[in-house]
Amino acid sequence: MKTTEQHAVRTTMVSTEDTALAVTDTGGSGRPVLYLNGSYADQSHWRRVISDLGGDFRHITYDERARGKSDRSADYSFEACLRDIDAVLAATGAQRPILVGWSYGAMLAVHWAARNPDRTAGVVSVDGALPHDWLDDAARAQIRTLFRRLSPIFPVARRLGMAARMSAAQHAEINIEINELCAPAELDPVLDRLAVPTRYVLATGGNLGGDPKLMEQIRANLDPVLTRNPNIQLSAKVASNHSKILRNDHLAVAQAVRGLSVASTPVSQA
Repeated sequence: MKTTEQHAVRTTMVSTEDTALAVTDTGGSGRPVLYLNGSYADQSHWRRVISDLGGDFRHITYDERARGKSDRSADYSFEACLRDIDAVLAATGAQRPILVGWSYGAMLAVHWAARNPDRTAGVVSVDGALPHDWLDDAARAQIRTLFRRLSPIFPVARRLGMAARMSAAQHAEINIEINELCAPAELDPVLDRLAVPTRYVLATGGNLGGDPKLMEQIRANLDPVLTRNPNIQLSAKVASNHSKILRNDHLAVAQAVRGLSVASTPVSQA
């Protein structure tokens, strides 16, 4: 593993399965917070939230497979991404983190927490992990067409941390898979099993490829979940849309993290 040290921040390439992940760890004795990115995003999007929270927490970010500085893989499935969480935690030695996930990362957070309640201090879901059933064959075709049309801008999007080193088809299949996993029959049981404090920060309106009315309907699908599971609460509904929420409403995300940690004693890390 190649490691560099700068201002107590440790950056490491963590080998797992057929790939290696770029992991950044601030260290420290505060409660560890593990940040989980959007579908094609890199870890840079969390810098404002991390700055807001400061040295009271240990911040761990990483680039998923073929995102950011991480290597390519033969497996970009959701289950592979869940296994990557275990690899990152094993490599850093972080115990009982707060999982903070945006969009795709929110789905990773709730699934991993539901499977590992004794290893999780809490979850903050940033405009993700919302049940919906809008996906059908026509929608799948539209997603594949959209990514084919977007493929010429992938090189620019990668430099902005918003695209992976993947083909248009691979981008599309990741999007389709995660929307299939959001079907109520798939996601509701996961959310109902959550036994750790979970806070949602929801955006407003639409974003690229997302109709505003449809996205607001999807967010409203959280209401029955809040009624069924008292561990899950709405922390904030903010003005930013899905794409801009970490940039414009990072303070609301940081507040949700702090709210989860108020009653927790920070875990000392070696």
